Amino acid sequence: MTAPDRHPARLLEVVEYTDPLCPWAWGSEPVFRRLRATLAGQVHWRRAYCILFDHDDDPAPDPAAETAWYARYVEDISAHTHAPRAPRLSRVAASSWPASLVAKAAEAQGAEVADRVLRRLRESVFVLGEPADTPESALSAVAGVPGLDAGRLASDAASDDVLERVRADRAEARRPVGEVLSVRADGSPHPGAAKETPDGQLRYALPTLLLRTAGEHRVVPGWRPYEEYVSAVTELSPAPLPTPTTPAPADALARYRTLTDPERVLLTDGGSWPPDGAVRVDTGNGPLWLHPEEAATRPAITPAPPAGP
Repeated sequence: MTAPDRHPARLLEVVEYTDPLCPWAWGSEPVFRRLRATLAGQVHWRRAYCILFDHDDDPAPDPAAETAWYARYVEDISAHTHAPRAPRLSRVAASSWPASLVAKAAEAQGAEVADRVLRRLRESVFVLGEPADTPESALSAVAGVPGLDAGRLASDAASDDVLERVRADRAEARRPVGEVLSVRADGSPHPGAAKETPDGQLRYALPTLLLRTAGEHRVVPGWRPYEEYVSAVTELSPAPLPTPTTPAPADALARYRTLTDPERVLLTDGGSWPPDGAVRVDTGNGPLWLHPEEAATRPAITPAPPAGP
C-alpha cells in the first residue's frame, strides 16, 4: 500500500523576505498578521532574513546627520503606513545580523515564540528608538517573551547552524525572481522593485512575499493592500481561502501581546477599546497598546502619562 503524499504538488509555500529593522516591514505587520491568521494550517510560511544593514556597509562620515536623515525617512514611511515610530531615534542600526540571528534562532522554539521575538525586535527600533543591533541588545529586547527559553535562544543564536541559515537567507534574497526587476508603482509609495546592494547585487525589496507551489509562483513586493495578497493566494491555491476571523479586542490583545492602531482596526471585531488593563504607550505616530502581562515584562517601555482633569 502506498503511503499518502504528505507534500502534494499544490502545497503552497509563502516566503516572507524581511528584516527585523526594516520600516516598511514594520508597517506591513497589520496585513501580514491578518494574512498569517487567515492561512494558518493552510500554507507553509517561511521568513527569509535579508540583512538590510550589513557588516560591510560603509560607515557614515557624520553619524548624527545620518541618524537625523534616517529618522525623517522613517517618519515619511510611517505617514503612509500609520505605524508607530519612535519619538527619538538614537542611531541608525549598525547591523541587521544580531537581530536576524536571534529571530532565526527563535524559530526552533515554535511559531508563536518566533512571532513574538520578531515583534520585540521590531519594536526595539520603531517604538523605543534603540535598534537591537548587537547580540546583547537583541537578546535583551526579547527577555520575558512567554514560553521563551532564553538560555537556549542565546546558545542557538551564537551557533554555526543558525549563522549558516541566515547566510542562506541573505543569499536567497539576492536571487530575486524576474518579476521584481521592474515593478509598476500602481499607486503604492513603495512598489517593491528589486534594490541594488552596495556590492552591485540585486535583492528583494522589503517586504516581499513570494508564493509558490511545485510548478507556479506569484510575487507581491513592497507595500500592498491585503486584497493583493489574497488574490495571489487564490490564484495558486485550489482550496477556497478561509474567511478571516476578527476576535474581540481583549482576545486579540491577549493573542498578539501588542497592537498598533492599524492592527486594532484590522485584527479585531471593532468592539469596545481599549480592553480592561491595556497599557497605552505613546509614540511619535499614535499609540502602541500592550497586554498588561506584556507590559509587566517590558521595563524599557514607558506608558503614557495619565490624562489630566
